[in-house]
Amino acid sequence: MAEIWAIGLMSGTSMDGIDAALLKTDGERVAGHGAVLGDPYPAALRQRLRGILGEPGGPGGEAAIAAVEAEITKAHAALVRRLLDRAGLAPADIGVIGFHGHTIAHRPEQHYTRQIGDGGLLARLCGVPVVNDFRRADVVAGGQGAPLVPLYHRALARDLPRPLAVLNVGGVANITWIGADDSLLAFDTGPGNAPIDDWMLRHTGQAYDAGGALAATGLVAEVAVARALAQPYFARRPPKSLDRDDFSAAIAAGLAPADGAATLTAVTAAAAAAAWRHLPAPPRQVLVTGGGRHNATLMRMLAERLGVAVAPAAPAVLVVPVESVGWRGDALEAEAFAYLAVRACRGLALTLPSTTGAPHPLTGGRLWPAPGRE
Repeated sequence: MAEIWAIGLMSGTSMDGIDAALLKTDGERVAGHGAVLGDPYPAALRQRLRGILGEPGGPGGEAAIAAVEAEITKAHAALVRRLLDRAGLAPADIGVIGFHGHTIAHRPEQHYTRQIGDGGLLARLCGVPVVNDFRRADVVAGGQGAPLVPLYHRALARDLPRPLAVLNVGGVANITWIGADDSLLAFDTGPGNAPIDDWMLRHTGQAYDAGGALAATGLVAEVAVARALAQPYFARRPPKSLDRDDFSAAIAAGLAPADGAATLTAVTAAAAAAAWRHLPAPPRQVLVTGGGRHNATLMRMLAERLGVAVAPAAPAVLVVPVESVGWRGDALEAEAFAYLAVRACRGLALTLPSTTGAPHPLTGGRLWPAPGRE
């Protein structure tokens, strides 16, 4: 298949907004990177989105879910139009859009996952074919349905030293381990930013702890960290995955705002460090992506918990943000869904036994044609 331009769209578990990215790929190699854009959710939409998390979607039930789904789909379409304008491209120049949607429930042990987002509506509004519903086939087959980005991590890391680990700290944190022989292992390490964000909203009215500033002034309650890390999830062998709310801000119940922020940040770092016991070999480098890499306190705690120093200028660095190797951290997940959409169109695997626990390599996604286009 020829290389094509694809657009990837991501609305992550942090519920901060939408990321959009252009990627040129044949679904195996990455041939080029295009424009990127982000659009934060208005506070009112974020609150409505928060209100439908889980099942059956709060007091409004399916009607509330449908209303939010239409609203976020239209927001995605508006961002696509702005991205095309920035890039000087027309809808006809784009082969496919990879539309993750937003996860409102993820219970793989029940063979259930749900990402809202109307693929058909998005295809009509944008005039571009859309692939969405990336996780369902894997979960129905017995896989975890997450994480989905490891194959893209491997495509980007072709020329980097191995073993390599990519730690993505979004609402939930996950890790991709890439071996010297291109083998992959991936799983959710534990909570990411979600409990910190929820704590901040409840105690300060702020959506997140910018730069880790509040956590930097607090004291870590190590007893609470140890109690969180004693949960059975951390001893389970991967692949494994989590729902956004499997770990909550209640971990820090009873603490002062700054101490709670510090403790929840330490739990995220300690959970990531606990993942090392499951890796086939120690990584030579840890690349940190997701919003968590902007949290200086979290990056420091990661370094401390892993027993290394964050020193981006040093040649033998272990923990660094992905920008240190030229990757676009704020666009990485959106790029991944552009890549996965092209793979889905080609019938290539999106998940592997070693990334989601699927019984065999599986493709997935649902293709929505655009009116007037093949």
